[in-house]
Amino acid sequence: MLRFITVRLLSSLPTIFIVLTLSFFMIRIAPGGPFNLERPLDPAVLANMKAVYNLDQPVWLQYLYYIGNVLRGDFGPSYIYKDYTVAELILQALPYSIVLGLWALSIAVIGGVIMGVYAALRQNSWVDYILTTGANWAEPIGEFRLVVD
Repeated sequence: MLRFITVRLLSSLPTIFIVLTLSFFMIRIAPGGPFNLERPLDPAVLANMKAVYNLDQPVWLQYLYYIGNVLRGDFGPSYIYKDYTVAELILQALPYSIVLGLWALSIAVIGGVIMGVYAALRQNSWVDYILTTGANWAEPIGEFRLVVD
């Protein structure tokens, strides 16, 4: 089991790398910038802000900084909660997310086993068809919610 989990985690690394790379470059090629406000900034302030966030460097060097920061768990400052970093906010919410995920998993497993046994005991009946169809229709909802949120 440990080997299976290890292989699955390692096989997800290329996907994570591709997603990080695509998101970085899609943000960089989008028109505008992070400091384009309704009112133009003073050039000295703008230059200082670009230097703080390494935006005055070439894109390939910005990318290396970005990957290095992600590998260290440094996701930068939160733009909404000014006194916190993104990593602090993630760590603060992680226990609640784990509890919620465990409750959801428990309900899904218990409900799925009960409905699966019930459908199996009444094989090829209208109950079996309804439960099987409902399960097949409900299964993609989790992925859809994940993508939408």
